[in-house]
Amino acid sequence: MSIVDQIQFERYGGLVPAIIQDSETNEVLMLGFMNREAVAKTLDTRLVTFFKRSTQKLWTKGETSGNVLRVVALRINCNDDSLLVLASPAGATCHTGHTSCYYREVTTAQEEWREISSAEFDPDVVYRK
Repeated sequence: MSIVDQIQFERYGGLVPAIIQDSETNEVLMLGFMNREAVAKTLDTRLVTFFKRSTQKLWTKGETSGNVLRVVALRINCNDDSLLVLASPAGATCHTGHTSCYYREVTTAQEEWREISSAEFDPDVVYRK
């Protein structure tokens, strides 16, 4: 049985959540979803590839921005239904220009979200919006 065949895709409608973590800093960079084909492509190319639900297509992170995520290690949880990808990012991960998609946290008063890091690039320039 192949590695990909051991993943329980059917539990979440053919997809598994994949947490992407910086292999050097341990910072959580993003969460995406992978289908069987995305996992196979990720393993083959060593570039993180997701199944983009909005377009129903594979998407290799960084194909537009150049900010790819190179796979260092791929881990699976105890239930075989979610993945942890340790990656080496080439630039900011978030489409907003931030290092991580998790760049906001709730204020002490729990009244609003505040940014805890600055953007590394202007998304309007990178994505030509």
